[in-house]
Amino acid sequence: MASAATVALGLIATPRAAAQTPADEGFIQSTLRRTEDGRPDLSGIWQSFTTANWNILAHSAEPGPHAEILGAWGAARAGQSIVEGNELPYQAWAAAQQQENFENRTVVKVANDPSRFDTGDPELQCFRAGVPRANYMPFPFQIFQTPSEIIIVYEYKGAYRTIHMDSDTSPPSDTWMGWSNGHWEGDTLVVEVTGFNGYTWFDRAGNFHSDALRVVERWTPMGPYHIEYEATIEDPKVFTRPWTMSFVLYKNVEPQAQLIEFNCVPFVEELMYAPLGLMERQQDAIGTN
Repeated sequence: MASAATVALGLIATPRAAAQTPADEGFIQSTLRRTEDGRPDLSGIWQSFTTANWNILAHSAEPGPHAEILGAWGAARAGQSIVEGNELPYQAWAAAQQQENFENRTVVKVANDPSRFDTGDPELQCFRAGVPRANYMPFPFQIFQTPSEIIIVYEYKGAYRTIHMDSDTSPPSDTWMGWSNGHWEGDTLVVEVTGFNGYTWFDRAGNFHSDALRVVERWTPMGPYHIEYEATIEDPKVFTRPWTMSFVLYKNVEPQAQLIEFNCVPFVEELMYAPLGLMERQQDAIGTN
């Protein structure tokens, strides 16, 4: 059994796009929709079908927190790594911090400061996912494209970001989603994202970064219905070298496709405030008015 498991996990390798032939290139060029200025038209609703939100590295099927209550509902299926080489080059202190993050991933702290070192996964408390995580959460997102800017709206929490095209503006402040400057390299959209507040995680497994994070995204159409997404991660405070993740995004082509509101705030209020008795006091106050 152990040998079989080892072989099975060995097959969970980092997916990489196969080398394209001239025929592939010709097909892509002939089928791509283009904007009036000749750029690939990336507009539409897209989604990743990886398990990376649970863990960006290769993993077997695993029980979730409180398996005694949630059973199969809370379990995660096995998944392939989206990280090149299936390894994160943590500095020694950061590797230990990642393990601590994992152990404390369901810890909740009622405070305006969501510091990762004394609370769990920010997703648990409905904070914005950040980049690149927002692109591989199990929620779709929609791209709106103009020559001067590209706007991405995410179904999760209604988060959004603006990609400022052909500009090199500095982030006015640090935020959850960062500040995005983009340009085209042929048919590839290249986006540099900086200005992060340092609070987001890469996944539910506790993989994290600091406020020094710099992400360089590459959005390359593989045809009218697929985009190869690649992100190079740099963070000298946490990692010993840059590293890269990649996966495929799929376009939703159903006629009725649309983003549907997922406002997660009401889902976490009891989790955050019930232990302090705030929910009961609020209900009592409503009842007396």
